[in-house]
Amino acid sequence: MRVILRAAVIALFAVMLAHAAAAETYPTRPIRLILPYNPGGIVDFVGRELAQHLGAEIGQTIVPENRPGAGAVVGTDVVIRSAPDGYTLLLVDPALVINQTLLDPPPYDVFKDLEAISVVSSAPNVVVVSQALNITTLPQLVAYGKANPGKLNYASPGVGTTGHLGAEMFKQRAGIDATHVPYKGSGGAFPDIIDNKVQFTFASIASALPFTSDNRVVPVAVAGDKRSPVYPNVPTLEEQGFPNFAVDTWLTLFAPAALPDDARDKLNAAVKVALAKPELKAALATIGVEPRGTSPQEAAAFIKAEYDKWKDIIVKANIKTN
Repeated sequence: MRVILRAAVIALFAVMLAHAAAAETYPTRPIRLILPYNPGGIVDFVGRELAQHLGAEIGQTIVPENRPGAGAVVGTDVVIRSAPDGYTLLLVDPALVINQTLLDPPPYDVFKDLEAISVVSSAPNVVVVSQALNITTLPQLVAYGKANPGKLNYASPGVGTTGHLGAEMFKQRAGIDATHVPYKGSGGAFPDIIDNKVQFTFASIASALPFTSDNRVVPVAVAGDKRSPVYPNVPTLEEQGFPNFAVDTWLTLFAPAALPDDARDKLNAAVKVALAKPELKAALATIGVEPRGTSPQEAAAFIKAEYDKWKDIIVKANIKTN
């Protein structure tokens, strides 16, 4: 019995040493960062910048990999099906939580299949209107909508996007009617806003900036909790009578569920350091993105709040994908 007990103790000690060694050495090989969209968008840009700085901080190459399809579902599925060892990560936007309600059946369970590491960045939408309306504030847009029923159209990059749901939330809160005109991406919408074929949109700052910088469209509100450095003179929705109104193209870093604590903690710490680097801050600022950096617990709570918010809008507006 004494021999058996000694052998058991030695085996247990060996396992503990192995776990300790793994904690000291992670990561020992390159890490894949899945970006569930085509190159060129905000997720791709931020993901590649983050990969460079995060890799330098954590001591391993981080390889960005575009896996587009089905509104981020394809790339998300790649990560969910990967081993939960910290070597396959996902950078994704609000589509992750929107799809949980919008698609029937849901393609995944965001709360069971994935583990949040950190909220990486925020990019509040900006409300822009056609010059033809002669409107410069959000209350004026509301007044126009109430005085001209049936004459407001709004553009979005597609059904279920933050641009679509943000405008639906605005309609519900403002008590106005407006017809949704979906586009394939945001680029095609702006010429029609300029021509007053559609009157307003909730857009990312990155997509709106080329058109607001030369006054072809008018920014009237920022959908964040504070004014954007890109539009310091444009008030928030809250400043104009819409409290707790946020439409944020946030990006969050995820791993498959059951990620080891040591890998999660190392990644979280490295993300925070990377996001504090002036070079990364400057790069993100060029497209109106602000770095965040949270604890995993804060990230999980934030994701749950975003899920609840958008589920409420989708159900109330009876939004369907077909």
